[in-house]
This record gives sequence, structure tokens and C-alpha cells, in this order.
Amino acid sequence: MKKTFTAATVEEARQAAAADFGVGEDMITFTVIEEPKKGLFGKVKGEAKVEAEYEPPLTKADIAKNYMLEVMKAMGIADASITVSDAENGALFELSGEGLEELLGKKGELLDAFQYLSSLVCNKVDRDYFRISTDCNGFREKRKQQLEELARKIAANVKKSGRTSALEPMNPYERRIIHAAVSEIEGVTSRSTGEEPYRKVLISSTERRPRNNDFRGKGGRKGGNRRDRKPKAHYDITTSFEKDYKRPKPEDTLNAGLYGKIEF
Repeated sequence: MKKTFTAATVEEARQAAAADFGVGEDMITFTVIEEPKKGLFGKVKGEAKVEAEYEPPLTKADIAKNYMLEVMKAMGIADASITVSDAENGALFELSGEGLEELLGKKGELLDAFQYLSSLVCNKVDRDYFRISTDCNGFREKRKQQLEELARKIAANVKKSGRTSALEPMNPYERRIIHAAVSEIEGVTSRSTGEEPYRKVLISSTERRPRNNDFRGKGGRKGGNRRDRKPKAHYDITTSFEKDYKRPKPEDTLNAGLYGKIEF
């Protein structure tokens, strides 16, 4: 950004530039175009003219966006656009365009990795954590609907069977969606168990089922034959991305928010 300032003296022109840009003079590059001239009897003629150049420092959002564009360019994705909007403690980057399937991967694992790397790059600037969230052609909303549908399906099975069902490990964002969906269904509850990145959701029934002590299964033993019992349901909706990184990722550390009473 370049601007020209005129004043009675060069120093006054420099001060005017600093006031206009709202920064100190040491952050501005000055070029003196013209200085006042002294005429007869020491009388000053004309004014000082100074060209001032100032480049505002890049924000973390700018750094993240530039990095994303460079990566997509290297992948041969040239027609994509990025819309940046403010979000809690950071920004949401919405990617749109053709050929972005390569950035999704199976169940969004590559998009998660892309988000993670962008977060690392922009947060090198200082210690103030800036949360990066990414979406690609509305993928996150579609994924949210799939998880909510899955949560309702598992909850129905749990209510019917009375047995706890475990999902495969998910990141905190997806676990939050499951917990939120389960919290709206009577007769079931959910909790998270395990350590990152293998932390998973368990869905259990809150309704006590009567114990039938007279029930006899094969072989005449009470409770039936253990080999005849069906194993607990196990649903695989994980991504391999969580399994590749054993340490929690910065963008996975979420505040409790609306569902603060639920253990994530």
C-alpha cells in the first residue's frame, strides 16, 4: 500500500503517514520525493512531498488461506475458491469448486488432515491458538446428517436389545454430534471412553430390563449358552486419519459448548 503525503516539512509528512496508517514510523518505508526549498532571505518555498509504503502484517486467517491455495495448486486444483468467515476462536474456511473430491478422502480423512496442517502452519506465528475449521462443498453438513441417522439407528437397537453398543473411534467433533443426537432420544444415554485418538462413544439403555432367573438355554443352564449369545454391535464409521496420529490434534480440543454436561 503506497500513499503520498505533503506537509511543510519532511518530518511532518512522515508523521502524517504514520497517523494515516495507524502504525509507527518504523513500520513504514519512506521515499522523499520533494523537499521544501529555501528562497531569498531564507524564506521557505513549496512543501515536502513523501511517498510512504506500508504492508499490513498477514493475519493467521491470511496465512492459512495462502497455505491452502498453495497446496491445492500443487495438487492441480486451480478453479477452487475459499470463503473465510469468523468462527469461535478462529475462522471457517469453506472450499468450493470442481475437482475437490481429492481433498476429501474416505469419510473426510484427507479434509481432516488438510485442516490439521493448515492449523499448524498459521499457529506458528505466536502462542495464541487460532482454531481452523474447514468444509468442502458442504461435506460437513452431509456427514453430520449421516452421523445423526446412525446415532438414532444404534439407539433404537440398544433400546430393543438392552445391550450397550460401541462405535469405532471418532474425533471430538464427530463424537459431539453423536452425543447431541442421543441426548434427544428417551431411554438411552451416551458416553465417551478411551484415550485419543482411539476415544469412542458407547450408547447404553437407561431402562432397567427384568431379569428372568428361570430362563434356561441350551444344556439346561440358567442364562443360556454363552456361545449362543450375539456379540455386541460394533459400527465402523471411523477414519484412518485418527489412527495415524496418536497425539491429540490442536483443532480437536473443543470447548463443551451447548452440550457441556456430556462427557466427550
